[in-house]
Amino acid sequence: MRDHQNENSANDRKSSNEQKESLIKNVSKEANQVVHNTVDTSGKIIKSITGEGGLLGKTIDSSGNIIKKVADKGNEAIDKTSDTSSKAWKTIKDKTVNRKK
Repeated sequence: MRDHQNENSANDRKSSNEQKESLIKNVSKEANQVVHNTVDTSGKIIKSITGEGGLLGKTIDSSGNIIKKVADKGNEAIDKTSDTSSKAWKTIKDKTVNRKK
């Protein structure tokens, strides 16, 4: 009975860790989408005022692309950090908590 309870408890912790990891990744993805949408919208507004083909419009496009790429790199870093910390936690947990007797 006790082993079954330990398994359930371990499964609950695993599920909780996966939910936290998923939450972090989802929040990061949503924030990245907000940045992309904000850059696109502000670019459209500025270009509608100043004109599409002018120097200012091209500058807005270039700077918007830079901002989007930086946001993408930040999102990738958060995903990798989340994956790495999750793997490290699982390894430590397996070596300490789930040792076979």
